Amino acid sequence: MAATTLLALHAQSPALIGYWHNWNDASAPYIPLDQIDPRYNVVEVAFAEPVAGSTYVVEFVPEFEVPADFIAQVAAQKALGKKVVISLGGANATIQLNSDQERDWFIGHLMYLFSVYGFNGLDLDLEGSSVAISGGTIAAPVDSTVIRLIHAVKEVMAQYHALTGEKLFLTMAPETAYVQGGQSAFGGIWGAYLPIVDALRDSLDILQVQLYNSGSMYGIDGGIYTQGTADFIVSQTEAVIQGFNTIGGFFDGLAPEKVAVALPACASAAGGGYADTTTVRMAMEYLLGDGPQPGAYTLAQTGGYPGLRGMMTWSINWDAVSACDGVYSYAENFERIFGEVSTDVEELPRGTIALSPNPVQNTLRFGSPVHGAITIRDLSGRIVQREEGTGMRSVVDVGTLRPGIYLLDIKGSFPQRFVKE
Repeated sequence: MAATTLLALHAQSPALIGYWHNWNDASAPYIPLDQIDPRYNVVEVAFAEPVAGSTYVVEFVPEFEVPADFIAQVAAQKALGKKVVISLGGANATIQLNSDQERDWFIGHLMYLFSVYGFNGLDLDLEGSSVAISGGTIAAPVDSTVIRLIHAVKEVMAQYHALTGEKLFLTMAPETAYVQGGQSAFGGIWGAYLPIVDALRDSLDILQVQLYNSGSMYGIDGGIYTQGTADFIVSQTEAVIQGFNTIGGFFDGLAPEKVAVALPACASAAGGGYADTTTVRMAMEYLLGDGPQPGAYTLAQTGGYPGLRGMMTWSINWDAVSACDGVYSYAENFERIFGEVSTDVEELPRGTIALSPNPVQNTLRFGSPVHGAITIRDLSGRIVQREEGTGMRSVVDVGTLRPGIYLLDIKGSFPQRFVKE
């Protein structure tokens, strides 16, 4: 293979996800989108909400920028390799699709937001009656509003792909009652997100359960853990990876690459659940398999989850406040835990292979033709795919791999990380 200098684009892994306020708060002031800390590589724009008198006609209007300037700011963030995600809902918004016509209106209005503003992701931050359930099971929901919501998201994903040729980045940010709370009950808000997560798991990029404003919750070991502690962070994160039993059936866990730990940037940012930087770091290092057990909860999986996707915070604006545990202390703590993360296009060393697209669904392309055996390993070092060299080639099919993070190695090159969606 010719030794060349190539360009590559980092994927959002590990991901530092932050919500961005489309409003001004005296305690957490407005920040123009192009002035946020560059370490945030997934920016969740809060919020798209229904117009007054509707539960299905959603809109978003930039509060402090003229639309053309905001659109340019979104494009600039995307040019850096970031995901700029429109977050749907929030604590004060009720979204209910009470008929097929309302569902179709909802789809149309969301697609309008994507086409106008250029967002490349969708976040579901829905609460209360927006997702409440009256029965059924995880695999077979019975509430028509939930069924229509699932259908609508699938249709939006399909239309976005048809429009852009790219996969729409999908995140969800439920409160603990809606997910891990399914261990206690299955009805109303309890476990209400589980049918949605299950139905959309193949499209879901990141589940970031809010580990705040929660109170105490069960772990999969039967213990009860209190928000704001290392045990709470560890137990609730492992629950969504390992899965758990509910009255509505067993919830199959998600790959760690689809899970982020979601915490407030400081005590003032939430009604409860704040953990100081030391507590967060100890919990995260234990989860990643890099540190000792920080409390009473013992991970079911020895060695933890090195592929854990990252961390989310409410919010970027709060993290920027000096009185909020120091300016960008959450981003700095993330960097201490995961190391320096960049989304910039950068020159790679000689002998490096550029991979695209990354993340990838089926066919991974090389920046230039290569020769030799191709070896793909998971993060534990286990070989999951190997193809012997049969001449020069420019692609490799990775469609049979499970979603996750992998290392691709070709003799004579530096191993390259890629994300399988």
